[in-house]
Amino acid sequence: PVQKNLLTLSDTVYIRPEPLGVVLVLGAWNYPWAVTIQPLIGAIAAGNAVVIKPSEVCVHTAKVMEDLLPLYIDKELYPVVTGGVPETQELLRQRFDHIFYTGNSMVGKLIMEAAAKHLTPVTLELGGKSPCYIDRNCDLTIACRRIAWGKYTNCGQTCIAPDYILCDPSIQNRVIEEVQKAVKHFCYKRFAQQEFYTDDPKTCPDYGRIINQRHFRRIMAMLADSTVAVGGDNDESDCYIAPTILKDVKPDAKVMQEEIFGPLLPILPISSLDEAIKFINKGEKPLALYVFSHDNKVVNRIRDETSSGGLLANDCLVHFSVNSLPFGGVVVELLPWTGNSGMGCYHGKFSFDQLSHQRGCLIKQLKMEGMNSMRYPPHTA
Repeated sequence: PVQKNLLTLSDTVYIRPEPLGVVLVLGAWNYPWAVTIQPLIGAIAAGNAVVIKPSEVCVHTAKVMEDLLPLYIDKELYPVVTGGVPETQELLRQRFDHIFYTGNSMVGKLIMEAAAKHLTPVTLELGGKSPCYIDRNCDLTIACRRIAWGKYTNCGQTCIAPDYILCDPSIQNRVIEEVQKAVKHFCYKRFAQQEFYTDDPKTCPDYGRIINQRHFRRIMAMLADSTVAVGGDNDESDCYIAPTILKDVKPDAKVMQEEIFGPLLPILPISSLDEAIKFINKGEKPLALYVFSHDNKVVNRIRDETSSGGLLANDCLVHFSVNSLPFGGVVVELLPWTGNSGMGCYHGKFSFDQLSHQRGCLIKQLKMEGMNSMRYPPHTA
């Protein structure tokens, strides 16, 4: 219900969600079905027509969308446009009522620039360097197992993968040991031994590959000035990079200058929680922030003294699966250059709200005119 004031007590006041019109959804290649279909569902639920442009990098998934979607939804209202950069550029020259883009911040800026020519609002689901702080007061075995899963799933090509670890120097070696152990295998007391990627991830069917050789070379170049503690094996012909851990990483190292989006896990020794918070706040606002600790005071300090799209304590990635939570980046109002993690949010009802116009409506009656006498001229002092 909408709260009324004294002048509208007898009136009808409400908010009516209405379709924006035609929405352009630009999908990504790392989870090509999910990150394209989810905003499509939200846009349809809000009553919009949608032009769907899957990533040209995933030609097979794009072909599946092109073939299957017209069988289930109106192809005139929800056309699928395939192709590469020229097709995307042509789409961006058209006027849409909203553009929803998932991808990296460099392309996100180009999307926003194109949208600005028509003053088209945008939702940008980007990424950034999502920090992971490990407190000494936590179960390192479980913490590192969950971090290893979050980092190396999809070969690190996840927008909310933990990008780097901050921890006290006294536990760095133990963290390396536990992450390495988790990558190879782990044990439950009540169950038989479970393996992540075995001793040879290259032959493990559960371990992925880098999307293409261009990204392979980009990731490998990040190793130039860092010390490899574990992993580092690679094969460009197979786009294979082993689960890799880097130790004693410096803030100015190449691997810390951009989102990794690959299976490299840098560890930065940090002397205190204060220093960790200071370091996090020096960088761009991340899409996700992870903290592992048994101490709620530590978790609350990280929450209260930093900013990120989402916060997750004692696990990785799983907040993405909670449809009752908004998923998206963070941008400071009036400071649009702070939005490297993106802007806007979606999932569940947040998708509907993001892709609707919230129209404020006030319905009055043509009576009780005496109450309006004060607003009509002539006015007195």
